[in-house]
Amino acid sequence: MAGTGFFTSVDDVSAKLAEAGYLASTAVATTVFLADRLGKPLLVEGPAGVGKTELAKAVAQVGGARLVRLQCYEGVDEARALYEWNHAKQLLRITAGRDETWDAARTDIFSEEFLLPRPLLTAIRGSEPTVLLIDETDKADVEVEGLLLEVLSDFQVTVPELGTISAVRRPFVVLTSNATRELSEALRRRCLFLHIDFPDAGLEQRIVRLKVPGLDEVLASSLVEVVGALRAMQLRKAPSVAETIDWARTLLALGADTLDETVVRDSLGVVLKHQDDVRKAAEKLAVT
Repeated sequence: MAGTGFFTSVDDVSAKLAEAGYLASTAVATTVFLADRLGKPLLVEGPAGVGKTELAKAVAQVGGARLVRLQCYEGVDEARALYEWNHAKQLLRITAGRDETWDAARTDIFSEEFLLPRPLLTAIRGSEPTVLLIDETDKADVEVEGLLLEVLSDFQVTVPELGTISAVRRPFVVLTSNATRELSEALRRRCLFLHIDFPDAGLEQRIVRLKVPGLDEVLASSLVEVVGALRAMQLRKAPSVAETIDWARTLLALGADTLDETVVRDSLGVVLKHQDDVRKAAEKLAVT
């Protein structure tokens, strides 16, 4: 089964993602192109807020694809990830047909009519272009990775009562991880790997100017410089790219012309979310 065919080249990835408001580095564009061309799942790892989820959304947008999202969390199970049966509807069906044999009722209640597909099965069964986003995979229990292996190896799902359901059209799969726990080697082997870190100053300034076009270029440069200084500190939570953009919008809303000490002190809560981080930054940050 071939890839999704969303992109024709690495340059095409860069251009199309930029049109969707996502500025990709060459490494990101290259890996996205290979995942698309080879039909391989893409595992994107990195700190929170560097654009992992946004990458999947941008690919869906430029590919004209439906975005199917499985948000992982501790305790997510097969019923939430794969499928479950509509037990209430099954019970009503059994009650309505109380004169029939159990064999006849069982054949009916374990049919498509009573199946509730969840994100993994929904993406596999779709005939239209689809991006399957398995978000924050590292937050799920290890057992959930077993569910993913069949899906990501053969792009199929086995429903014991119905048989094996294979993908007619392979989805573009993006798994994200903040690396809060180590993912299994079996899962990693099935994916292309991409690490996204905080962007360098030049790229982050381009991102800020793209997302907040009303911000002065000099002020944008100062903002990115200060954010870089914050990230260099030993903080509980370093500012993400999303928080840099929020800070840029804050400065615009405040009508700030420069990033002076007063503005920084009064708006640090936009980018820092822990009081000890705010205190440490206020003490150490030298505003120029």
